[in-house]
Amino acid sequence: MSDHKIKIEQHTLTGGVWGAAWLFTIGFLKLGFWQGVAAILIWPYYLGEFFGNLIQLN
Repeated sequence: MSDHKIKIEQHTLTGGVWGAAWLFTIGFLKLGFWQGVAAILIWPYYLGEFFGNLIQLN
């Protein structure tokens, strides 16, 4: 018999952080349904747009 080691990796924390950030973006920016769907892929864009406009106001 040979000794093969099996390495199991779990990336639950990374996925959980991403999901929490996505939900935060939808709630914080009060996005509509379709904007929320688009935010699945481009949520950093929505946050950047919001904070960029906020900085320009000051």
